[in-house]
Amino acid sequence: MIAPADLKACHAAIRTGSLSFHAASRVLPARVRDPALALYAFCRLSDDLVDEGSDKTRAVLSLHDRLDLAYRGRPVNAPADRAFAAIIADFEMPRALPEALLEGLAWDARGDRYATLSDVRHYSARVASAVGAMMCVLMRVRDADAIARACDLGVAMQLTNIARDVGEDARAGRLYLPTDWFAELRREPDAFLFEPLPDDGIRRMVSRLLSEARRLYVRSEAGIPALPRDARMGIWAARLLYGAIGTEVRRAGCDSITTRAHTGRGRKAVLMGQALLNAVSSSLMPRPAVLHAPPLPETAFLVEAAARPRTAPCRTSQLMAILDGLAAQDSTGRERMGA
Repeated sequence: MIAPADLKACHAAIRTGSLSFHAASRVLPARVRDPALALYAFCRLSDDLVDEGSDKTRAVLSLHDRLDLAYRGRPVNAPADRAFAAIIADFEMPRALPEALLEGLAWDARGDRYATLSDVRHYSARVASAVGAMMCVLMRVRDADAIARACDLGVAMQLTNIARDVGEDARAGRLYLPTDWFAELRREPDAFLFEPLPDDGIRRMVSRLLSEARRLYVRSEAGIPALPRDARMGIWAARLLYGAIGTEVRRAGCDSITTRAHTGRGRKAVLMGQALLNAVSSSLMPRPAVLHAPPLPETAFLVEAAARPRTAPCRTSQLMAILDGLAAQDSTGRERMGA
C-alpha cells in the first residue's frame, strides 16, 4: 500500500509536471487515481532525468538500477520509488511494461532517429503505450482487446506530443519526425535541425502525424466501455484533452515551431463535461467491432505482457543489450575525455 506521505509527494509532482493528466486524474475513482498518480510520478521522474539531465546515459543506467531495486522490494529512499514498489506488490505489475518504458528512454539517450512512421510508433509504444498498459493493470483489466485499445491511445497521445513539440525538440537537437518523410522532399534532417522553420514541408509532416493520431484516437474509444464504469470518464477526459492539443496545432496551421499549442481552463472545463457525456452514452451503445481489432504490430508485445504476464516472452535480455551498449559508449566517451 502506498504511504500517504509518498502519495502526497507524487500528487504534487504531477500537478506541476503533467497538467493534462492531472486534470483527467481528478475524475478517476480513488482506487485507480492514487496508484495512477504514483505510476505517473515515477514515469515523470524517469522522463525528466533522461530529458533534462546533463548525462543521459548515466540517467538511464541509474533508472534501471532503481527499477531493479523496486522489483526486489528494496526501493531507493524516495517517494516515487517507494510508491512504485508498492504498486508492483499490490497489482503484480508485469516487469516487461516498465522495462519497455526504460527501453524507450534508452533510445532517447542514444539520440535515435526513426526512419519510418512505424519506427515512430515503436518508440511511442515504449514511452506512452507502456504507461497505458500499466494503467489497465491498475484498473484490474486484463482483457487483451481493452489493453490493445489503451495502447492505441498511448501511441496517439505520443504522436500528438511529437507534433506539438517539433520546434522545441529541434532546438534541443532532437528529431522524431520520420526521416523518410524528409527524403521524400529531398531534404536533409540535419539542415532542418540547424535552422528549424515552419515551411510547407514541415507543416505537412505535422499534419500527417496528427492524422495518424486521430485514426488511433478513434480506435481507442472502442476500448473505454470495456473499462470499469467509474474509470471511464477519466480515460475519456485524457483522450479528449490530448486530442484538443492536436486541434490547437492544426488551428495554428500546423506550425509547432514558432508556437506551442495549449488548451485553456475554459476549454478544459468543456472537455471534462464532454467526457462525462461520452462515458454515459458510450456505456449504453453496442460494443463497436473495432474493439476486437488486433493490436498494432508495434504494441502487440505490451498487450501480451499485460494480458498474459505468466506466458509473455521475457524481453529483459533485449533491454540489457541496449543498456550494455550505452554503458560501453559512456565508458569510451569518458576515456577519450581523460585522454
